[in-house]
This record gives sequence, structure tokens and C-alpha cells, in this order.
Amino acid sequence: MRWPGAAEAAVARRLLSAVVFIPIFLWLLYGAAAPLFSLFVLLLSARAQWEFTRMFARHGETVYRWAGLAAGLGVTGSFLGEDQLPLVFTAAVMLLLSLPLATRRPPAWGPTALTLLGVCYVNWLLGFAVWLRKLPQGAAWIVFLLAVTWLGETAAYVVGSRLGRHPLAPTISPGKTVEGAVAQFGVSVLAAGLCVWWLFPGRPIGVGLTGGALLGLVGQCGDLAESVLKRSAHTKDTGGVIPGHGGLLDRLDSLLFNTPALFYYARHMG
Repeated sequence: MRWPGAAEAAVARRLLSAVVFIPIFLWLLYGAAAPLFSLFVLLLSARAQWEFTRMFARHGETVYRWAGLAAGLGVTGSFLGEDQLPLVFTAAVMLLLSLPLATRRPPAWGPTALTLLGVCYVNWLLGFAVWLRKLPQGAAWIVFLLAVTWLGETAAYVVGSRLGRHPLAPTISPGKTVEGAVAQFGVSVLAAGLCVWWLFPGRPIGVGLTGGALLGLVGQCGDLAESVLKRSAHTKDTGGVIPGHGGLLDRLDSLLFNTPALFYYARHMG
């Protein structure tokens, strides 16, 4: 049985993107100096934050794009040193809350709230990738995060497009199905078990299975959360920078939730 043409083409584009980007990412993790990885995360956060504000600006919403970008870069960059994070985050919030006072238009908190949401959603959550990399065996945990998340997402897409019959959240994302969600959870657990065996020799397999279950659930919450944001902005994709995936924010939706979840899990496991 052949795949539907659209699904087949989409998977082919995703595989091509993986062939291009995975070697670059592995080099950043294992071949480059550690600060380069942090710089990479900083650039990712800037692009994703820009996509977030652009998504709502195109819908006619007022967003403080440049102020949000500056505040977001400060928040993500402050993860390089834990001592600076409370100070920078507080300054970012105060800056954004002060912006309506400096405009000639009637004061309104909507643009501030939307811009601050972007900083928290993108820059705050993505900053945990810097902390995850700093943990013992941090590079291996990053590989674990990406492998489990993306294999789970791929399983959800394949199973959902071919076998999906029961909508998961029709008012949020009509294309997502219960069958796809179950496949994502199962493959996440299986992939996590294999990753622990490969990346962390000697660790109990239960560490991987539990971590996979965590990412399999939390990642789907992140995916649905982004769907709510896109539906609010009346858009299907946040951009087209990555073939087969849409915008960068579309590719990061599950990772934005999974990254802090895995950081605290990995730190707890030691």
C-alpha cells in the first residue's frame, strides 16, 4: 500500500532537512567549543521569537517586535550564568511593561502581554537547552532529547496520516489523532530505552523508559500549545525556513516543553 502523495512528499522533505541539519548539530555538540553551542541556542531563540511576533503582527495584532527581540535575547543569554537570570528576567518584564507608557497611542496592555508571552514561551523555555548542555554528559542528554522527541513526532505523523480515525483535539488541531498520539508516546518510550543503552552504558533501562514517557506526554502538550497560538493568529505555519516543517517555531513546538522537563529529570537522576 502506497502512502498518500502529500504525506510521502512531506516525509521526504523532512528526511532531507534531517540529512542537512543533523551533522551540523552533532558538530556543535561534540566538535565545537561549548560556547558555540550556547551561541547557536541564542540564535535559534532570536529567530523563533521573531517568528512568534511576526505571526501575530501579520494577523493585525500590535506587538513590540524589536523590544521583544532584545528582551528575549537577554533572557536566553542569561542562562549562560545562573546568577544573572533573575536580574535579566526582571529587567525584561519591567521594560515590556513600561512600553505602553512611551507610546502616543491610547495605553493598552494587549501588545505588552503578547510580547511578554513570546519571551516566556520561546526564550525562557529554550534557554534550558544551555543548562541541559552544562550537566554531566550534557551532550548525550541533548542527543537523547532530540532523538526521542523527533522520533516520537515522526511516528505520530506517519501513524496519524495513515491510520488516524479519532480526533485528539478537534477544536485545537483537527489533524491530530488519538492513534498518532498513542504512536508518539509508544515510540518515545522505545526510543528512550534504546538511547539510554547507547548513550549511557551502565544506567538502568528504566531511566530511559521513564524519561521517554515524560517526553512523550509533555511534548504533545507543547505541540498542542503551539497549535492554540497558531489558531489564535489564524495561521497554519509560522514560516518556511525548514523544508517539510514550516517555520523554526513549528520544529521547536515539542522541544520547548521537553527541554526544561528533561533538564529537571536529568538533574534529578544525576
